[in-house]
Amino acid sequence: MMPLRSSRIAGLGHYAPERRVENAEIEKRLGLEAGWIERRTGIRARRWAAPAEALTDLAAKAGAMALADAGIGRDEVALTLLATSTPDHLLPPSAPLLAYQLKLSNSGAVDLAGACSGFLYALALADGFVRIQGKPVLIVAANILSRRINPEERGSAILFADAAGAMVLAPSDSSVTGVLGVDLASNGSHYGLISIPAGGSKRPFVAGMDPKELLMTMSQGKSVFSQAVRMMTGCSLRAMERAGVTAADIDRFVPHQANVRLFEAVGENLGLADHKTIRTIEEFGNSSAATIPLSLSIANRDRPFASGERLLLTAAGAGLVGGSIVLGI
Repeated sequence: MMPLRSSRIAGLGHYAPERRVENAEIEKRLGLEAGWIERRTGIRARRWAAPAEALTDLAAKAGAMALADAGIGRDEVALTLLATSTPDHLLPPSAPLLAYQLKLSNSGAVDLAGACSGFLYALALADGFVRIQGKPVLIVAANILSRRINPEERGSAILFADAAGAMVLAPSDSSVTGVLGVDLASNGSHYGLISIPAGGSKRPFVAGMDPKELLMTMSQGKSVFSQAVRMMTGCSLRAMERAGVTAADIDRFVPHQANVRLFEAVGENLGLADHKTIRTIEEFGNSSAATIPLSLSIANRDRPFASGERLLLTAAGAGLVGGSIVLGI
């Protein structure tokens, strides 16, 4: 069978927990003046999961919304990709449970650990699968980062949130839909800029270890910022070149919602007008890989994507791992 010409977005979904945490609560705990967090990050509030909520609970709600939006039978989905840095367990992976909860009876399932760029990597892999196999893929990005925040470390405590976003990618016979250009990148020389020091095979948790070793740390915020701006800008330029488009051809810019100053700097570097940028950071904070699909779903709800639109998606995060995708509607 010849590979299909392309893929297309068939459905979008998102979910954010009910608990809304405003900046004042965090500023008071950290001894920060009122308004400090919003001035530096653009965040006003974020959502944190309830104690009983599991990662797969968030993912399943976003996935169910995307499947309903796509209007396809659940037995048609051939692959489920779950991009997460906070799986329910180290073993087994969470994706098979997600597929089971969603009654995806004919679907393979696998977790992807790509940090903030995880959704873009999942989308790139899903596009290849759809082109070759001619069957739909469910992509979900979800995180419960509130349980990995060190409440005493300002750099991470003010940023991170819990949420899930989802996309159904389906076959298309159009040459102008789906992934039009992609560029993925990594730079392991900055491997430790954002990390959870212990809990893996290199430093397993043992009795007597400081529990804070199991929490997220971001020790060099300025370096993270500059490296992320550089990577997102470079990947975006290369992805647009491969898609045969320029900044003037991009209808909406959907960056990872890490920090408003970060994606404003990337947009300026690319020559993108401010009004093209989709922003959800003010209300939902930084949920790592979930921010881009959540932003896509919310943007589509508020002003549906129109045929012929071109979107630019970009992210960079821990690893360092980054990427950009030009997506046709």
